[in-house]
Amino acid sequence: MDTDIALVLGVVFAALAFPALLSAFSESRAPRAAALMGVLSAGLVYFAVDTRPGGYQMDDIPGAFARVIGRIAH
Repeated sequence: MDTDIALVLGVVFAALAFPALLSAFSESRAPRAAALMGVLSAGLVYFAVDTRPGGYQMDDIPGAFARVIGRIAH
């Protein structure tokens, strides 16, 4: 898997995990889906940062999103 794709998926899963976590706590149920998405997100981001030579900086994240969206659109 390409590191840009892994990073983008990890960030998207993290963004989706937060509302799922809030929803589970507000309805007094176990946050299983949110926990799974959080673990998956952390794993994907770790894989992307660890695999890419030089890693990622915060400034590289918008560029990674642009490259992934460009691949999908093209």
